[in-house]
Amino acid sequence: VQLVESGGGLVQAGGSLRLSCTASGFTFDDYAIGWFRQAPGKEREGVVCHSSDDDSTHYVDSVKGRFTISSDNAKNTVYLQMNSLKPDDTAVYYCAAALSSCHNPYDYWGQGTQVTVSS
Repeated sequence: VQLVESGGGLVQAGGSLRLSCTASGFTFDDYAIGWFRQAPGKEREGVVCHSSDDDSTHYVDSVKGRFTISSDNAKNTVYLQMNSLKPDDTAVYYCAAALSSCHNPYDYWGQGTQVTVSS
């Protein structure tokens, strides 16, 4: 079982990036998928989570209207489209999977991908 993120990089403020999270060994159908981030010297923060049990999506206030989570079930991949990026968005971004609900413990984690937003 593995989650692999990709798509991070260096972008100027106002730019966009799309992160990908591809699963192997299980399918996303029965799992809630969350994106988290951790900036240097800060605690890990939940960015967005989509629950499979009730098809709900929850964004942290700081990214609402700028970030969008989506999925391609055929590719077993979840995406995080990040627009209007700000320097404060600089962090290592992780995807994680929890059984059914965002409120359940996250069983699987990716290795992370670095996002750096320059001012």
